[in-house]
Amino acid sequence: MRTLQIQKQENGISQLLKSTLNYDPEIQHQYAIIIPCYNEEKRFAFQEFKTFALEHPEVLLCLVNDGSKDRTLAVLRGIQTESPNNIVVFDMPQNGGKSEAVRQGMLFVHKNYDSKLIGFLDADLATHPEEWLLMAKYKEAHPKFGAIVGSRIQRLGAEINRDDSRSLASTVIKKIIKSILKANFQDTQCGAKIFQRNLIPFLFKTQFKTPWLFDVEIFLRLQEKFGKTTLQKGVLEYPLLQWSEIGDSRLKLKDTIKIPLQLLGLYYHYQVKSKPKGILSNKKSNFSYQLN
Repeated sequence: MRTLQIQKQENGISQLLKSTLNYDPEIQHQYAIIIPCYNEEKRFAFQEFKTFALEHPEVLLCLVNDGSKDRTLAVLRGIQTESPNNIVVFDMPQNGGKSEAVRQGMLFVHKNYDSKLIGFLDADLATHPEEWLLMAKYKEAHPKFGAIVGSRIQRLGAEINRDDSRSLASTVIKKIIKSILKANFQDTQCGAKIFQRNLIPFLFKTQFKTPWLFDVEIFLRLQEKFGKTTLQKGVLEYPLLQWSEIGDSRLKLKDTIKIPLQLLGLYYHYQVKSKPKGILSNKKSNFSYQLN
């Protein structure tokens, strides 16, 4: 038994050494995807992420362990050895929730890598990394926009599978969000978003005020910095071709009830308490120029 354990340890050390030797710090990562992970030991899409990483060395995958209570960190370390050039693990010792995991991951990548486009994606693969990359390339073809966000619009030719049982609550929440943002967003809550590099420090410097509505806060921060016309002129909505509802990722009823109150709190903080000053009052300022 002891011999077998020693052999396993030696094999593990050998694999780590091999991964280190294969690591090339000169490889440029044009894109970076932050993937928050919490208790993903049994459901983490190991093979899918591994295949994507090996096929797309230009894309950095930053896997954030959000203080998981299971062996998620070991799983993430394991996949890191499979593609060390473009998979990095950021470990948060304590659980901070999705919004904080995304925020910490965005700041970590911005500080340590030179990726021009940085965004995030859900670990459950509701949106696949291949489609995230298509979004990034579409954003590059439209450089005047500072951000691009996935939109789960049901239409011919697209496979968008969403739970209709939440349609009424979603409709109400959607109308409130549109009213607060004063923009014709079709979908603010999709877990696939990408931002120009120089937006990251401002958008993610401080903690978000809500665990589920940080997407809305991101847009409110954009408006706070660049004015109320920002979203129409500077953000692209990208209709996804494929998206699947993951059963255990749904909001609980009590959280759904809290959301309207949290939205009102965000409205007060960003649009009532903090009045636009200076650059915020410059209605004629060109959003694309300020991003460059």
